Amino acid sequence: MTNRICELLDIDYPVLQGGMTWVSDAGLAAAVSDGGGLGIIGAGAMPAEMLRDEIARARGLTSRPFGVNMIMINPEFEKQLAVVLEEKPPVVTLGAVQSTSVIPDLKGAGIKVVPVVAAVALARRAEENGADAVVAEGEEAGGHIGGTTTMVLTPLVSRAVDIPVIAAGGIADGVAMLAALVLGAEGVQMGTRFVCASECPVHKEVKRRFIRAGDRATVVTARTIGYPVRGIKNKLAVLYDQWEKDYLAGKCTAMDVENLGLGKLREAMREGNVREGSVMAGQCVALVEKEQPAAEIIAEVVSEAEQAAAELATRLPLRR
Repeated sequence: MTNRICELLDIDYPVLQGGMTWVSDAGLAAAVSDGGGLGIIGAGAMPAEMLRDEIARARGLTSRPFGVNMIMINPEFEKQLAVVLEEKPPVVTLGAVQSTSVIPDLKGAGIKVVPVVAAVALARRAEENGADAVVAEGEEAGGHIGGTTTMVLTPLVSRAVDIPVIAAGGIADGVAMLAALVLGAEGVQMGTRFVCASECPVHKEVKRRFIRAGDRATVVTARTIGYPVRGIKNKLAVLYDQWEKDYLAGKCTAMDVENLGLGKLREAMREGNVREGSVMAGQCVALVEKEQPAAEIIAEVVSEAEQAAAELATRLPLRR
């Protein structure tokens, strides 16, 4: 498989692994890159020097390109940016994009820049400021989300910009990958599926919870305060629901609701508290059936997409 995304990122298959905080470390990123996709270190709230160490570790584990995902609203962002400009990882993806003004600086350092966007206007601004591609992420995704579905957002963004578009949100298999390509994307980004990669460092209870999840396993919390997050329903999600009701009744502030999540992502992903921690996951978690190596995930998804493309021709009624 080759297209503009493969050529841009120097990868074999147009499959990116989402940069997930407390989930995607150098080990997972390297395994994905070695499997022919683009592995991405989730910088999250890492101290700058920890990020430097993870970049060095990734370089020691793989000779293939990899990326770093940075969240722009993170208090550590400026310090992380300084490290990234020094270390020059091949690719940077930007989450929670508040400004596209950092793109020229990253490009000037020889780094390929791929912002994650949830709206057409932001995609256009990213292109204007020199982004190499954009990830159009729909609300089916895990973690912090926008308000438009992948099926609608992908074609809208694809028609609005000339740079390549990568679809994300609700993609966990080859059928979804093919759908994204039909909608105008030239690649896909998967987060939830890679949580159950053998090389992923999350706690075994998280993987067990993912594999057992059904089609209604996820809920969106903190939507009332304008900070929606998708994750697996548990005690923390129920607590959020009550506090959001209190917020609407004027009994607490938006900051009170937001503070419920402090430290909860690490508590779930690294410590295994899946009942009271923040178990961020996309709706496609219901499609995750097993733990397997990252390279096997990529090969399986690509093979499924190829088979689905061949079968599609037999299902489409042809006009006579």
